Amino acid sequence: MKTAAPPTRSSGRDSRPVLLCLSHLRWDFVFQRPQHLMTRAARDHEVIFFEEPLERDVEVPRLELSAETGGVTRAIPILPRGTDAVAAQRALLDDLLEERAGRRLVAWFYTPMALAFADDLRPDVTVYDCMDELSAFRGAPPAMLDMERRLLERADLVFTGGRSLYEAKRDRHPRVSCFPSSIDTAHFARARGGMAEPESMAGIARPRMGFFGVIDERMDLGLVAGLAALRPDLQLVMLGPVVKIDPASLPQAPNLHWLGGRRYDELPAYLAHWDLGFMPFALNESTRFISPTKTPEFLAAGLPVVSTPVVDVVRDYGEAGLVEVVSSAAEMAEQADRLLRAASPAWLARVDAQLATNSWDLTWTRMAALIRGQRVTQPAAFPGAGAVPATTLAAGAPHV
Repeated sequence: MKTAAPPTRSSGRDSRPVLLCLSHLRWDFVFQRPQHLMTRAARDHEVIFFEEPLERDVEVPRLELSAETGGVTRAIPILPRGTDAVAAQRALLDDLLEERAGRRLVAWFYTPMALAFADDLRPDVTVYDCMDELSAFRGAPPAMLDMERRLLERADLVFTGGRSLYEAKRDRHPRVSCFPSSIDTAHFARARGGMAEPESMAGIARPRMGFFGVIDERMDLGLVAGLAALRPDLQLVMLGPVVKIDPASLPQAPNLHWLGGRRYDELPAYLAHWDLGFMPFALNESTRFISPTKTPEFLAAGLPVVSTPVVDVVRDYGEAGLVEVVSSAAEMAEQADRLLRAASPAWLARVDAQLATNSWDLTWTRMAALIRGQRVTQPAAFPGAGAVPATTLAAGAPHV
């Protein structure tokens, strides 16, 4: 099987280490943890972002390669309908890496299900960046937990996307490091200055309370509907793609505005014209371990935030007085009223002090140091490697 060569930045053989990122998330869906880290890794690695396959009306499997902003090569397996997805992906991946033989290889897993076709890899370093408890998400494959056990057996390093995940994984591997959701402060701080109002909000009155991110089973739609009913003068602006739930289930009201997804570079302009941010997460199995990336992003934009009591939000931001934590629509309405009346310069100073300790650049620097310090390994096949389930689809739920 052949792969199409992506655009190159220079001629000659690339001698940089290869970082193969095996992801259940699409590169162009929501710009979040994988995109932040991989664009930084691409400064000194050849980063290949290997996505889940797409079935198309083609005769033979091929790998669609494209050069993305930030220096990352996106790789999408394009498979004939009804083909053996595991065998086809394995062959495409083997061809891709054969062209890079002899260079240091880091295999970076976001989904354990990728072992179905990547179990024969013998990288120099294997990283499992556990950004979510995928087994708890709607549509998770039954084999997810067993595949994660197998990945933990062969990983050299395990990173977690928050404290709750760290506590859940730390006794399952000898080298687990906690790297919570980080922040590109300069990007979101643009919202504090003058930015043109997006056209899609031109007819929406003030005050405005906004949410941005994936809209799925992790959102408490009942709370959103209740808040809209309690405060009909408060405009609730909802940005984000609707995933794994029926769009018809979204509550409707004159002050509820479902605007759909927006690009990462568009977000500061929206936040610049909101008065408050809110995070109406449901409290269920799918939110038990989340560490929402949008928490520091709201704060960098200078927006007061009201959130339901997600554990990592409470411990990392609520207890520090940076985010208001509530348990019901009535409490959220009361806190929104209070925050709209009382802006606090002291609160913003505390926010900036907290954000100054954290950045995606710093997170990647620390991760890269651990990878460089890892000895070159050639792990033996893990137990049961020959019986890897054929299912390749991961939970598919994006980070928040």
